[in-house]
Amino acid sequence: MPADLTPLWISLKVAGLATIFAFFLGIAAAYGMLGYRGPGKSVLEGLFIAPLVLPPTVVGFLLLVLFGRSGPLAPLLESLGWRIVFTWYGAVMSATVVAFPLMYRTALGAFEQVDRALPQVARTLGAGEWRIFGRILLPLSVPGLLAGMTLSFARALGEFGATLMVAGNIPGRTQTMPMAIYFAVQSGAMAQAWTWVGIILVVSLSGLVTANAWQAQRQRRQTTAHPTVDLLKPAPIPPASMTPAFIPGSLTTNTRMPESPSWPATLEVDIHKALATFPLTVRFTAGPDALGILGASGSGKSMTLRCIAGVETPDRGRIVLNGRVLFDRDRGINLPSRQRRVGLLFQTYALFPHLTLAENIGFGLQHLPKLERWQRISWWLEVMHLQGLGNRYPQQISGGQQQRVALARALAPNPEVLLLDEPLSALDTYLRSQVEQQLIKTLATYPGIALFVTHNLEEVFRVCPQVMVMAAGQPVAHGTRHQVFERPGSVIAAQITGCKNFSRAIPLSPHTLQAEDWGCTLTVAEVIPIDLSQVGFRAHQVEFVDSPHRPNTFPAWVVSTSETPHRMTLFLKLHRPPTPDMAPNQGDFPYDLQVEVFKEKWQTLNQHPQPWHIHLAPERILLLSDQPPFSIPTVNDVPAYAKTQG
Repeated sequence: MPADLTPLWISLKVAGLATIFAFFLGIAAAYGMLGYRGPGKSVLEGLFIAPLVLPPTVVGFLLLVLFGRSGPLAPLLESLGWRIVFTWYGAVMSATVVAFPLMYRTALGAFEQVDRALPQVARTLGAGEWRIFGRILLPLSVPGLLAGMTLSFARALGEFGATLMVAGNIPGRTQTMPMAIYFAVQSGAMAQAWTWVGIILVVSLSGLVTANAWQAQRQRRQTTAHPTVDLLKPAPIPPASMTPAFIPGSLTTNTRMPESPSWPATLEVDIHKALATFPLTVRFTAGPDALGILGASGSGKSMTLRCIAGVETPDRGRIVLNGRVLFDRDRGINLPSRQRRVGLLFQTYALFPHLTLAENIGFGLQHLPKLERWQRISWWLEVMHLQGLGNRYPQQISGGQQQRVALARALAPNPEVLLLDEPLSALDTYLRSQVEQQLIKTLATYPGIALFVTHNLEEVFRVCPQVMVMAAGQPVAHGTRHQVFERPGSVIAAQITGCKNFSRAIPLSPHTLQAEDWGCTLTVAEVIPIDLSQVGFRAHQVEFVDSPHRPNTFPAWVVSTSETPHRMTLFLKLHRPPTPDMAPNQGDFPYDLQVEVFKEKWQTLNQHPQPWHIHLAPERILLLSDQPPFSIPTVNDVPAYAKTQG
């Protein structure tokens, strides 16, 4: 052991202070660059990383030029009575500069790994940026930040070149352990050099081992699961002192939301936003009845919700909630998410993993007194059938329970609009049915506006009285669920709402048409519209009849079948039997209609010889247009039968 241990203490002091400075500077730079998309980003990135790729002597030379006696900062330092060069302060500065890139990169990586939905949902719960940073982003980045601090400390502890240029090798003042190793080798004292090398290895590896052990223990503690029972019980009636704005699933409620400016609730949306594949152009009005937004993945449904929530910003347009303007491009109004009074439920639920269930539900209730806040949390835990689970973490409960926690968290602050982005898609079939019933009860008594996004047509039909169908960023149908499903109006709306049978159509008279692809003439109940292009018929509405003489009745032969646990899908050929080249084993076989029947019906049908006779009820035939949604017909849009009649 060397007689003089001052290099050890100087190294620990320099590396410790450099790590602290690099920690705060690295976090600040990483947070600033996290969402930065402005000009010069690559230049800034290059400057931040430069000390990591440049030779240490070059870094030291540049620091010496800046802070030396003839450097540009020398007059300022002299006026303040500070001296950097050839002092231990210079050693700290050099170590900070070379350790900073490691802290910056690890902090930026840790921040980027945090689910982007977490800060977004926190904003909708009223949290400001500082609270999001301190309560969400920083705690969830602890493992990465700890790794960055460990690497920064090890880098600062071993720094040599820049420190030698700026601070020199003054024994007892600036001589760190790397300096002592270098000059011990120069003087031939190899035993002393090996001693200092061993000390550096022990200190550095001890820090790495300690950090890894702490992180492993933290992960084990957070992933310790408890047995859970995910059964729904009758909703309790809470004490009056604990009752918030409304009670889901109960009719004995105070349905007016506090602080609501008008009644009934209304949401007016008229926005445009350019997306990568198509422009989002949405215009609709929603009221107290839950509005389901149905469409395929990528049709703009979720983006519409995000614009309403303030998570995304439209290029132009207007959003008005209960008479309060949330967004108006022309007037320069764009309220931040925390001021919009919206509740947002993501498909992934976006629960804060480091907070307990009670803390998740109470995240948006920080403005309430502590007692009232915990009363509200307790009530929601009870209503959502989560009694006794308030101290658990999201990863310790089932998917259905997580969904109910997310719903309670969104509703707890009494939002004026509830935005549900595919809230049931992550659940299995059995659990989805249970949670769906809870959601239906909740929305039935929710006094605000609810928008429910999904691609599941049966789900939206059960949950929402009103439905809007979207395709390629535009609404293509809007009305009550019965109107939309029974009279979709356009081919794309019929496809999205589950229709599988289509044929090109030629009008013959106000109530008859030729279905070209089906090779038959059909009588329809409605007057044929002037923009008719196709007809459709839903697979489950095809009837099998005994009498072949009824209108819209045709002989049919089975080409192939497809089986599900409860239904059979029949692929039928009309008017003539299938030929050998239509065999099912040829894959792409020609057919005219798909028909869906329960297996009991199929067993009965299969006992009768073919052909069977199918009936297409005139009132169930869908009269469809290829025109853009909500287009206004022109004088040239005249049906063929009208032209022939002059």
